[in-house]
Amino acid sequence: RGLNELARTSNEAEKEGLFTGAYCINPYSGEKVPIWVANYVLLDYGTGAVMGVPAHDERDFEFATKYNLPIRTVILPEGTPVEEKDVPLKEASVVDGIMVNSGEYDGMDNREAWEKMADKAEQEGFGERKVNFRLRDWLISRQRYWGCPIPMIYCDKCGIVPVPPDQLPVLLPEDVVFKAGTNPLTTSEEFKKTTCPTCGGSAHRETDTMDTFMCSSWYFLRYIDPHNNTLPFAKEEGDYWMNVDQYVGGVEHAILHLLYSRFFTKALRDFGYLQVDEPFENLLTQGMVCLGGAKMSKSKGNVVSPEEIISKYGADTARLFILFAAPPERDLEWSDQGVEGCYRFLNRVWRLAVQYKDAISDENGGSEKVREFGELDKAAKDMRRQTHQTIQRVSSDIGTRFNFNTAVSAIMELVNALYLYKEEPNANLAVAKEAMESILLLLAPFAPHITEEIWSELGHKESIHSQEWPKVDESALVQDEITIVLQINGKLKDRIQVPAELSAAELEEKVHQHPRLEEWAKGKNIVKVITVPGKLVNIVVK
Repeated sequence: RGLNELARTSNEAEKEGLFTGAYCINPYSGEKVPIWVANYVLLDYGTGAVMGVPAHDERDFEFATKYNLPIRTVILPEGTPVEEKDVPLKEASVVDGIMVNSGEYDGMDNREAWEKMADKAEQEGFGERKVNFRLRDWLISRQRYWGCPIPMIYCDKCGIVPVPPDQLPVLLPEDVVFKAGTNPLTTSEEFKKTTCPTCGGSAHRETDTMDTFMCSSWYFLRYIDPHNNTLPFAKEEGDYWMNVDQYVGGVEHAILHLLYSRFFTKALRDFGYLQVDEPFENLLTQGMVCLGGAKMSKSKGNVVSPEEIISKYGADTARLFILFAAPPERDLEWSDQGVEGCYRFLNRVWRLAVQYKDAISDENGGSEKVREFGELDKAAKDMRRQTHQTIQRVSSDIGTRFNFNTAVSAIMELVNALYLYKEEPNANLAVAKEAMESILLLLAPFAPHITEEIWSELGHKESIHSQEWPKVDESALVQDEITIVLQINGKLKDRIQVPAELSAAELEEKVHQHPRLEEWAKGKNIVKVITVPGKLVNIVVK
């Protein structure tokens, strides 16, 4: 329909196509693939013919849905059960994961599989690697008020003249009129009329403004020196602070905004204002919040008001649910039951603290009574081990992996363990105090208000948020006994408790003493014993 290139690449434009009646053969699977002509495929991208992957491309998904074409999942997000590979999708899945429905590439990481596929294409001569650039011409001018004025002056005698540096920045006028179909800056005569910096004659300013990307593409550099009144930022501040360690943003920013940010950073580097080549060290693109399988949006009328959740359950509950319900890079399905579950959990933490308060509170001399661990029984050692395993796991999950949901899950498990430990007849108060305070410190980033309140109730004078992060006591992780899996010809027969320090030979001897070994072997000869210290023993019989 005569769409220009920009419109054809837009996600908003309607996808239209025509089946040619012809087919081609997929060189990897041997399957026949129908050939369609589509209005959103660009002739100058690649060879002009692309392989549609509707399950993992938003535009392909929209096209395939409209024309009832097959939508086959070939990448399952990590952690998704493989049984879900044939579950119909409600929208395209555009995250990395594990290959499925892909023959010899099943089970591979998708990026590893791409390399293997490219190798095969080159080896068999039906394809080759090639870099396809997504760069397009960028028209930066806009006919709107909110943007940076383009610093150009039009003179009948001198032509287009740049605004001199000592007259920058050009400020937006305040006497504009906003009405439909009119560029607001053209309504300000005071702004438009000026003098030519070259000849001094009458001239007029450019009334278009720049695309807002011109400002938003380097905003992070202003953060490093926000009070500088003469420069956007001092070079020494840029050298000290840049680059950004971690960038978190929506997937919609992953191409344009970050691409422009790289342009600005590299240009500033070339001009000597920065030393770094890249603006951001790491990128995390978080998922969307969904309700009933659809992304929340005002236009769809499926938005849940945070005020309602906060007034009913509190801000900590809302925050905890959002962080717990899904990995940050995955879409989050809103669930009222999930919110209530997080609310109940926070109440459990409160009740647990109340039950321990008198025994471990600093105000009641609890810290004196629980200063030393003393001789620990098995239950106390197990409690300490779980406490420090949780510290280790949460530190890793939120510090390097950004798996906030699994971090919260680990804290929940520790709360359950401390509830059980409370029932021990000789529970060690020092162990309980350490576990309770570790729970609060680990939970504080997720639920800052309730943990602050409990921390104060336990007699601490300073804020929980000014405390050091808990450290792992490696000695607490050492186990006296471990569970070993016993197998016969690779089949599980039993799990046995053995001293942790047993050598492979001692472990093998221990297994030979198992009272049911003769029954399991059924008169067969033992031909080999495979021992994996700390994990399993597999006895091979014939």
